Amino acid sequence: MHTTSQPGNQRYSRRLGGLLFLLATLISPLFAQAQGLIRDAEIEATLKRIAAPLFKSAGISANSIEILVVNDPSLNAFVINNRAIFLHSGLIMRLQSMEMLQSVIAHELAHVTSGHIIRRAANQRSAMTAIGIGMLLSIAVSASGNTEAGAGIALGVAGGAQNNLLRHTRAEETTADQIGLQYLVFAGINPNASIDVLKIFKGQETLSIGRQDGYARTHPLSADRIRALEGLINIYGGQTKAQPTDLPQLHKRMQAKFRGFLNSPTTALRRVKADDTSESARLTRAIAYHRLPDAAKSMAEMNTLLAQHPDDAYYHELKGQFLLENGQVQSAVVAYKKAVELAPKEALILAGYGRALLSQGTRSGDKLALDVLRQARDKDPRDAQMLRDLALAWAKAGNNGMASLITAERYALLTQFQDAYTNAVRAEGLLPPGSSGWLQAQDMIAATKTALKK
Repeated sequence: MHTTSQPGNQRYSRRLGGLLFLLATLISPLFAQAQGLIRDAEIEATLKRIAAPLFKSAGISANSIEILVVNDPSLNAFVINNRAIFLHSGLIMRLQSMEMLQSVIAHELAHVTSGHIIRRAANQRSAMTAIGIGMLLSIAVSASGNTEAGAGIALGVAGGAQNNLLRHTRAEETTADQIGLQYLVFAGINPNASIDVLKIFKGQETLSIGRQDGYARTHPLSADRIRALEGLINIYGGQTKAQPTDLPQLHKRMQAKFRGFLNSPTTALRRVKADDTSESARLTRAIAYHRLPDAAKSMAEMNTLLAQHPDDAYYHELKGQFLLENGQVQSAVVAYKKAVELAPKEALILAGYGRALLSQGTRSGDKLALDVLRQARDKDPRDAQMLRDLALAWAKAGNNGMASLITAERYALLTQFQDAYTNAVRAEGLLPPGSSGWLQAQDMIAATKTALKK
């Protein structure tokens, strides 16, 4: 798991062309302040699985909207366009059941399918929250047919503009409540979970604005809403269906990762009983011990988990991360290689493998790392840490022009547009005129110039 601040070939050129159009027509003004997203292959895959029945109920493709996690302890969820639903890590950790999380996703999905985003953008264009270049870059990728790339990594926001965009009217909330509840019922998910979520926020409206959780500010709450939902549940009824048998455990694993990585190590260990041998407890302990650091205890827990789940790509990936961060490079390469064999399409796992290969400091390792990291970038160009490693791999290969181009892309994702422009100009000067990389550098120069004028 890692966090990042935010949200070459002909395909890249088309991507930047779409970026220029979106940047010119959608962003006014562009703010550089950015939220951080949590990037983790397992968490993203789990959220996709959890949301899948809701997308089916809504009649939309499971690849059309991503579920992204904002690294923020407050309780909030929101949408800013029809490409992504954002969940705060604090909210995911607070919701006690998978069904409660699904009810939040259903509600936010209803805002998207009801066209609330489009209408509010038209009515409040002057106060629209700015979206960082990383978000637009990924939207352009999706528009060109690469839906796996999904939504962006950088979400540029600024105080009042954020609140104006995210705040829903009570009429919109009523609509989203009704439609979201239908999605739950049609999917066979217990609709009472939506009531349980609202009860968490009961009383928030009586607090001062500064003390309210974000969800309460952006989703007006009242006892009337709860009563209305209870009435709708009585009307819709519906039978709950058994969800995939592995999904509740995957949900527990996701929360275990949040506990281990986002709480202090001592807090995480204190909240898990020492004699608790459940999978989620072991996972939390493995992470917390690693962060103390106590490598021996961390590896003992990881090895137990892998003995129980020898073909789990995400556990091999996590072990690789721990080993690499402890300086055991060769062992980390072995662990990451196994993870890639088990999950060859996971961009974040490929990125970790490439990072481990680079850390070997060998010519053969550097060469393989370049190939692996290019694969990771093709599958998911939103990972700034991967782009940093890819730039290093290009530099080690003696291609400083491509290293500068990838560095420019990384800075653009981080909304550091001046640095992106500087590196794009350097890349243009180093790459052969007319080559695909040279054309990409020109596209980046034009895009960042536009961004800097906002």
